[in-house]
Amino acid sequence: MIFRRVSGRFLPAFSTSYKLRFEASRSFRSDAALEAIANALEEKVPNLVLYNYPSFSGAFSTLFAHLYHSRLRLPCLILPFSSVVPFSVEDLCLEGFEKCYLLDFVVPKDFASTKQACEIICFDHRKSSVSKIGSLKKRFNKVNVDIEKSSSKAVYRYFSSKLTDQRSFEGESLSLLSVEEQNRIESVLDYIEDIDLRRWKLPDIKAFSYGLKDWRSRINCITNPYMYEQLLRISSEDLIAYGNSHYQSRLSDAKKLLKLNKAFKIRLGRGLYGECLGIRADGNHQLSDELGKLLSLQSAASGLRPIGAVTFMQRNNLKMCLRSTDDTTDTSEVAKAYGGGGTCCSSSFIIRMDEYNQWISDNPP
Repeated sequence: MIFRRVSGRFLPAFSTSYKLRFEASRSFRSDAALEAIANALEEKVPNLVLYNYPSFSGAFSTLFAHLYHSRLRLPCLILPFSSVVPFSVEDLCLEGFEKCYLLDFVVPKDFASTKQACEIICFDHRKSSVSKIGSLKKRFNKVNVDIEKSSSKAVYRYFSSKLTDQRSFEGESLSLLSVEEQNRIESVLDYIEDIDLRRWKLPDIKAFSYGLKDWRSRINCITNPYMYEQLLRISSEDLIAYGNSHYQSRLSDAKKLLKLNKAFKIRLGRGLYGECLGIRADGNHQLSDELGKLLSLQSAASGLRPIGAVTFMQRNNLKMCLRSTDDTTDTSEVAKAYGGGGTCCSSSFIIRMDEYNQWISDNPP
């Protein structure tokens, strides 16, 4: 085999067609990911796994795919798939693989419109994917979309089941996880599902969510070669403890900020949606949730609507975040009227500066 030097490493030389396609894509795709694809094609790796990034359901799904292929010593290429800068069919050269798993997302349009022999198996739990099932199943008979079960749980059960009847090279029975790992990881999957399906019912789920956020930078298997080992060590108890500590720290920072910057009255929709208390939080947008909830309580105590409005510059836009601690108040009605969205207690939208000035004209900050 002929080798060439790439980024300080010696990699297999590619055929002319693969090389041209590879070089043309370097400007808008990760070099490391494209090199991995080229290597896999050269080495005739049969299995390709793409996981939704940066999704925790996608990350844990790919952990189970990794464990399955590792247990059976099956060659496999695993890559993060981002909808922001997605791989195209041409980038992936699917004709060079036998099987492709799409974890936590459904088949993109260009996949579905291209004829190839590669078997595609996908998992998703989003309601937005349900409408696509009919057309996808006409071409792909392994489309798994279940809005009552998170993708990570579905993938976990899928690969666990596939491994049940397999034997190791030494004749021993195989399993994805040890007993200790199974109890811990299944608890984490329960919490991730609670967030994915927007139930938010499990004990300390908000603290778990806070604790999980710091992991987002670590769930790229290309930039973090230790991702699988780290995911296997995660526990819901540790994440909840860290999340509680992190939340209390942010809450303390939000309270200090409110003392330094006096809240002012905002006429939502120029008064059409009532009045509430608000604050400008330029440079402190990361505290918008805590600030909004504190303002919601103060606003209600002042006889105004139980909504907190936090406004700040985001890039070149003025963004307003609305929060409420009152279950009967719907903040999204305001956000949707101005092109935004969200839930009853948490929503946001971009607002023009001249419009914003109308909302605060009687009570400028």
